[in-house]
Amino acid sequence: MTTRYRVEYALKTHRRDQFIEWVKGLLAVPFVLYSQPTGVFEGQGQRLAVAQEEAHRRYSEILRDVEIMIDDHITHQKEEIPFPSKLKLLVPTIGPFFTRLPLEAAFKYQDRKRYISSRRFVSPSFNDVRLILNSAQIMAVTTYGTLQLATFDGDVTLYEDGQSLEPDSPVIPRLLDLLRKNVRIGIVTAAGYTTADRYYARLHGLLDAVALSTELSPAQKQSLVIMGGEANYLFEFDPTSPHLLAPVPRARWLTPEMASWSDADIVALLDVAEAALRDCVRSLNLPAVLARKDRAVGIVPSPPHARIPRESLEETVLVVQKTLELSVPGRARRVPFCAFNGGRDVFVDIGDKSWGVNVCQRWFGSAGGAGGSGGGTGSMIPAENTLHVGDQFLSAGANDFRARNVGTTAWIANPGETVELLDELADLMGKKLS
Repeated sequence: MTTRYRVEYALKTHRRDQFIEWVKGLLAVPFVLYSQPTGVFEGQGQRLAVAQEEAHRRYSEILRDVEIMIDDHITHQKEEIPFPSKLKLLVPTIGPFFTRLPLEAAFKYQDRKRYISSRRFVSPSFNDVRLILNSAQIMAVTTYGTLQLATFDGDVTLYEDGQSLEPDSPVIPRLLDLLRKNVRIGIVTAAGYTTADRYYARLHGLLDAVALSTELSPAQKQSLVIMGGEANYLFEFDPTSPHLLAPVPRARWLTPEMASWSDADIVALLDVAEAALRDCVRSLNLPAVLARKDRAVGIVPSPPHARIPRESLEETVLVVQKTLELSVPGRARRVPFCAFNGGRDVFVDIGDKSWGVNVCQRWFGSAGGAGGSGGGTGSMIPAENTLHVGDQFLSAGANDFRARNVGTTAWIANPGETVELLDELADLMGKKLS
């Protein structure tokens, strides 16, 4: 049921993606011009068919025009043209693109699934555009290049929020299929555990399946890593470990930039974040307690089953984020951080998922997963050959957002969409091989 609460909440600036909203607005014009709801009542089948065909044509033309604008934007990026592209002028918040996006082909694919052109009363929605962009991106990484690395968020992406990846999860055989195709996999999660047993508890279905698989080679099994705490704890698959994961010493995987973050700067930043979180707990009367870790600080519900209102969680994220940006450690910019809403809690982590994905790119690019040195030197998997799948891509309080800076991305809403995305990806990879 759509309520006034949900409508007003969705209109808040920090809950919107400006590029998707802009594309949605472009598609609203042909919807208004060519939708003919009266035909539904008048039984004019031929008239409806013509309207549907015309709407499909106009939607396709608009997305082809946007596709051309993205090509121009990519040209500006590559040639470092000093003045902004047309797309940048129209959507000032637009970021980098690492591949072309075949939007027209992606729209036609999604139109066959969602019947967007056939709708007479409901215009193309945010989710329609989001899924079109997802399809365009996976078409790009399979058509214009080869997918070498796929990284995934955990909660809401691979499994339901707060749950675990169980053996009967439909996502597991899809992930095994990627490993069979020599695609490396990184689980880049905000969960900041320092021991392997905690990650095994969350991912045991996948880890057991990899260990028991007779179709994966030892090298393919080594193509799975877990990056925890956004970018703070790396674990590699180890069939000899009791929990099938072995911690990797930071000296083996820290990039040169990450190695320059001093412990004193990290502590100073987390101290400011902790003070801001305490103020929010007090001023908003939140049923929560502080949780301080070596590379993160946050608030969690207390008692554990308590529910913190969504507005309070986001208020806390925005307050803490702004406080850190204005603080001495934040202004110094010596240590990056990520403040995000975890659905039931709020955490501030050192680093963010752009660093986590980048570590995976360097680890596998430097043969770290095959027993090499790993770490911050040597080659790395390029951004255009990397796909990050997650559920939080809004500009504020969303910890997948910054992964857009280091690779291509797909924005899903639940684990079911992840399964559909992986099926679509497998189909495209199979067609390319054939």
